[in-house]
This record gives sequence, C-alpha cells and structure tokens, in this order.
Amino acid sequence: MVQKNKIQPCPCGNGVYQACCQPFHLHTGLAPTAEALMRSRYSAYALGLSDYVLSTWHISTRPKQLDLQQELAQGKWLGLNVKGHWPLGNKAEVEFVARYKPNNGPASRLHERSRFVQENGHWYYVDGDLF
Repeated sequence: MVQKNKIQPCPCGNGVYQACCQPFHLHTGLAPTAEALMRSRYSAYALGLSDYVLSTWHISTRPKQLDLQQELAQGKWLGLNVKGHWPLGNKAEVEFVARYKPNNGPASRLHERSRFVQENGHWYYVDGDLF
C-alpha cells in the first residue's frame, strides 16, 4: 500500500513517487501524455491500485474487475523501461518493457506496444500488442 508521508522512489523509475505518479493515483492531476499515463498505470500495478488501473482503461476494452492485490501476493514488479512514445493527436502509442518476479519461478519480461486515446482531456489505455 502507498505510504503518503514517506518520500519514496516512484515504481515507474522516473523520480520521487509523490512528484511523479502519486498525483494521478490520488486523482489530483491528469496525465499530460500517454507515456505519463502508462507510467502511472505501471506504478499502480506495482502498488496494487486496481481501481486506478480500471479507471484509466478505456471502457471499450476494460475488464469488469481486476484484483492486483492478489497479483502482488504472488510476486512483484521489478522495473520499467520505456522504449518509445509516439503521440498522434488524440491517440498515442507507447512501447515498454516491464519486469515481474513471481514468488516461485524465474523473473519474466512483458514487452508491449500499447495504444491510448485521449477523450475529454483524459488519456485511456485501449489495448496493446505483445512482443
């Protein structure tokens, strides 16, 4: 769970959590780019913030439920590497590699090129292609 008063590195690797992804998680700011949204979603996965991930998933592809706390009990996210960000007006793509280590078994990499759309000033994750 997120500790609000303790300065901590952001799980996305882009600075201090309180200045990076936390404002998005607390809904006190809007992600200005698809890359910022993708980073905040990764951090939400790493912190078990299911509601945030669902709220930033486009309604056309959003699952009905998501239990990231159960996922965290089975392992942890190790890091994020953003390979590229391609804004295209109100659409964008972000390529990234995220590393995950289950409690039992070897670490793995999730390499994806994700698609995003901006509606009414909000960026949403739509879907992605795995490499």
